[in-house]
Amino acid sequence: MRRLLIILGALIAILGIVFASTMLFTVDQREQALILRFGEPVGVVNPWGAKEDPGLHIKTFPWEDVVKFDRRNLMLDIPPQEITASDQERLIVDAFARFRISDPLQFYKAVTDVRGATARLAPFMEASLRRVLGGVKSNDIVSGHRAELMIAIRDAVNAQATESKLGVEIMDVKIRRADLPEQNAEKVYSRMQSERQQAASKIRAEGEERARTVRAEAARTVRVTIAKAREKASIVRGAGDAKRNDIYAAAYSKDPEFFAFYRSMEAYEKALVDGKTSMVLSPDSDFFRYFDKQK
Repeated sequence: MRRLLIILGALIAILGIVFASTMLFTVDQREQALILRFGEPVGVVNPWGAKEDPGLHIKTFPWEDVVKFDRRNLMLDIPPQEITASDQERLIVDAFARFRISDPLQFYKAVTDVRGATARLAPFMEASLRRVLGGVKSNDIVSGHRAELMIAIRDAVNAQATESKLGVEIMDVKIRRADLPEQNAEKVYSRMQSERQQAASKIRAEGEERARTVRAEAARTVRVTIAKAREKASIVRGAGDAKRNDIYAAAYSKDPEFFAFYRSMEAYEKALVDGKTSMVLSPDSDFFRYFDKQK
C-alpha cells in the first residue's frame, strides 16, 4: 500500500512537471507574448496599448507555442548617410530611430522578429533621410531647423511602415551629427560667413536709415517747437509792451512833470550807475536838467 502511494505521488509530481512545462508560461511586464497554434498566431498576452497583464498564464492546448517580444522601445541604427542638400552641398548624416512593436500579430506575420523588422525599416529610414534633408539647405540641417526635420523624417518612416503593415510605430528619429565632408567644409563655412556678413550689413543699413529718419523727425519737431515758443513769446512780449505803454501813457496824462522826472531817473541809472559809461555832453544839455534843479 505504501509503495502504491509512493508510485502515485511520483506520477502526480511527473504530471505536474509536464503540465507546468507544457501548459504554463510567464510574461514579464516588459514583454508581450504571442500565442501560436501550429505556427498560426491565435492570441496576444500583455500587448502594447492594452491593460498590462504580466505574470503566470495557462495555454489552451499543450501544443501551443509562445513567442515573446519586447514591450519597450527598440533601436534602429543605420550607417552614416551621405546626403545632398537642396543647395547641392553634401553632408554626412548620422541618425537613428526608436520604434516599438505596436501590433504583435501583424509584426509576426510581416517580419517575424526584431532582426527582420530592422532589415525592413532601414531602407525606409535611409529613403526618408534623403527625401526630407534633400529638400532643405545645408545650413538648416547643420544648425537651423533640425528638430522640425527630425519630426518630418519620423512621420515619413511611420507612413511607410504603416503602409507596409509591419506592426511597428516609430517613436522618434534623432540626428546624432550632420557634418560636412572635409573637402567641402572650408568652402561652405566661408559662404556661410559671407551670408552672415551680408545679413549684418543689411541690418546695419536699415538701422542707420531708421536712425536718420528719427533724427530728422526730432530736429523738425525741435524747430517747430522753438518757432512756436518764439511766436508765443513775441505775442506775450508785445502784449506786455502794449500794457506798459498804456500804463506810461496813463501816468503821463496824470502828471507829465513827474513822468518826465521818473524817466530821467531811469536814464541816469542805466547811464551812470555802472561807472563804465563815457559821455560827452554840453553842460546845458537837457539830460542834466534835474541835476541843475538839485543845486
